[in-house]
Amino acid sequence: MGGVQDADEEVARYDADGNEVGVAPRGVVYRDGLWHASTGVLVRSGDGERVYLHRRSTEKLIFPGHYDCWAGGVLGPGESPDAAAARELDEELGVRGVALTPIDRFRYDDGALRYHVFLYEVRWDGPLRHQPEEVAWGGWVMVPELRAVLADPQRPFTPDGRIGIERWLDRRGARV
Repeated sequence: MGGVQDADEEVARYDADGNEVGVAPRGVVYRDGLWHASTGVLVRSGDGERVYLHRRSTEKLIFPGHYDCWAGGVLGPGESPDAAAARELDEELGVRGVALTPIDRFRYDDGALRYHVFLYEVRWDGPLRHQPEEVAWGGWVMVPELRAVLADPQRPFTPDGRIGIERWLDRRGARV
């Protein structure tokens, strides 16, 4: 599932309750607003003080060129959220062999894009390797810098990623 996003790639279809119900091409899932599932992994420095922020490539099928702080993507047919999160983290940022901590699950539905979100967190101080088809830029930021990006209308942030990080920030309050 890595590399340039293929609209014909088969992805797992879900129902509104979060059950896998079939398979459909990625382009059809996006075009028709079909329920599916996706993962996101928040990469934090080992000390927890920094978050890895990136800008999506302009080749992405949804939210091209937007900022985000989640490495992730859609689940393939029969793929578990844990396996998809580990695969996507490796593909997008070159991070592997690290324990994923599940941190949240919610439904995202903006009227056109509908999916079940499975969020994770990792701590990582090792090297990062961007997959150029997925990530155009990335860098470590402190939480106040992340909040500034979220507030800056000149730096569009993925709407689904915004919901996820705002939920994460709200749960932690000042204890980030």
